[in-house]
Amino acid sequence: MTTQTQPVTEAPVHGATEAAPAIELKHAARWYGNVVAVNDITFSLGPGVTGLLGPNGAGKTTLLHMLAGFLGPSAGEVLVLGRSPHRDPSVYRQIGLVPEREAVYPFMTGLEYVRFNARLQGMPDADKAARDAIAMVGLTDAQDRAVGTYSKGMRQRAKVAGALVHDPQVLLLDEPFNGMDPRQRIAMMDLLGQLADRGRTILFSSHILEEVERIGTEILVIVAGRLAASGDFRAIRALMTDRPHNITIRSSDDRRLATALIADPAVFAVELQSDRLSIQTSHLSAFRRLIAGASRKADVRLLEVASSDESLESVFDYLVRR
Repeated sequence: MTTQTQPVTEAPVHGATEAAPAIELKHAARWYGNVVAVNDITFSLGPGVTGLLGPNGAGKTTLLHMLAGFLGPSAGEVLVLGRSPHRDPSVYRQIGLVPEREAVYPFMTGLEYVRFNARLQGMPDADKAARDAIAMVGLTDAQDRAVGTYSKGMRQRAKVAGALVHDPQVLLLDEPFNGMDPRQRIAMMDLLGQLADRGRTILFSSHILEEVERIGTEILVIVAGRLAASGDFRAIRALMTDRPHNITIRSSDDRRLATALIADPAVFAVELQSDRLSIQTSHLSAFRRLIAGASRKADVRLLEVASSDESLESVFDYLVRR
């Protein structure tokens, strides 16, 4: 299979500038003995929310740990706000990390845990900072309960509060929505969007594609330790010229419209279903120009034109399995 979709490894993702990206990787790699976890990755990020996608074992957590300073790169360069985070505590004060694994002592109350993080970060009024962060994630009513009595979703929110308590410029989240119910997820997504609007740079990994798609369109896709694609997922999908675009159409006369469309070289398959047309085209932009003229010429009124494979899930599936 050939494709014009190439890894966009050199180009900055949204909001990043060549002068001062918040996050920057230059040919970064990390290996453990003979196992390569991250391999020759280059990208830069500025303010906004970016979803980090990839199958299990792709290297997402290793990448986040490199950005958080836990791991140094085996090769290449990893920079946060222009400095290497590895063994540099001055950078840590600008980073908030939510790890995937449990990182909260069960005997501490939610407020004690977040206040402990505030003290570690040298906040001048740790108690106020902790209460503000707790309120931000909606845990005020449970702040005096032991974390061990919290549900999984509540523990996740407590971890987010601990990561936000010092108002970091860069926020790294590894599967942050695990265990949250739908209401909690929506509230957390809204919070991340608000932080991005305030100029924060947020990178979060998730295996639930709807979560990434709801917050924003920018993605990084990691496959087998390499960066398979980066940028707006709709733009990435538009470059997949070797994969047909599937379009569904409802009109006032599907049969007449099908006759008008099948004659055009941009259309190579038409299926007349009970209540709609299913079209396959390899040239999406050409088809968009075609459909308006064809419907007018056939005197057919268009009721709905929708792409059935423009979702983030279809892009991810293509990049992982190609």
